[in-house]
Amino acid sequence: MKATVGDKIVPLYDDRPVDYKDGFNEPHAKMKMSDYIDLLKREPTKFRIFLWNALKEVPQLQNDYSYPDFGLKLLKGLPMLFFGGTNSHTFMHYDIDLANIFHFHFEGEKEIILFDQKQNDYLYKIPHSLITREDIDFSNPDVEKWPALKKAKGYKTILKHGEVLYMPEGYWHYMKYLTPGFSMSLRAIARNPKNFSKAIYNIFIMRHFDNAMRRIKGQEWIEWKNSRAIERTHKILNGS
Repeated sequence: MKATVGDKIVPLYDDRPVDYKDGFNEPHAKMKMSDYIDLLKREPTKFRIFLWNALKEVPQLQNDYSYPDFGLKLLKGLPMLFFGGTNSHTFMHYDIDLANIFHFHFEGEKEIILFDQKQNDYLYKIPHSLITREDIDFSNPDVEKWPALKKAKGYKTILKHGEVLYMPEGYWHYMKYLTPGFSMSLRAIARNPKNFSKAIYNIFIMRHFDNAMRRIKGQEWIEWKNSRAIERTHKILNGS
């Protein structure tokens, strides 16, 4: 990877809370790929590479893989790469397009926790967003502070080198690198009409509305969404 894309400048993300000044999926830092790989090997880091389009950025990488036949029509223009250091993690989220995802992991181990959309009422979902409360540690949740999580039913696995995980369309996922490693995701569009309609809404309306409200209301908008996530979830939990 260093030999092929070492000079490329890559976007990096960490686990800092969402700030109103951040755009949708805006990176927190940038670094040469070779320097980032050296960092991964040298020490733990919270910096991750997230949704890096290998085909767009480095077309010659396509020579290193072929598309498997899973019975779904894969979007061959969107092979996404993900890198992370020990204990770096993503927030619990689902993808904006509610795609069917095949997640291939390479190097080390990665913890993954999944929920389907039926669990939304118990996950402290942030309104007008694709994430849950960012201060929930899904790898070791405080169920006294977040009691609704007791009702959420999901799946947990450890993904190892060479293994692939299928995440059905719209599934929530939390990923934590137990060791440094990288993964590739291949995706297929949502086939369920309801999910496809929701994907269209997310892409063309929801994210633009959210960005506009950040510009207009600033941090007040972020704080309102975080408070609303708790209020709504506990109202459902208490049956009121």
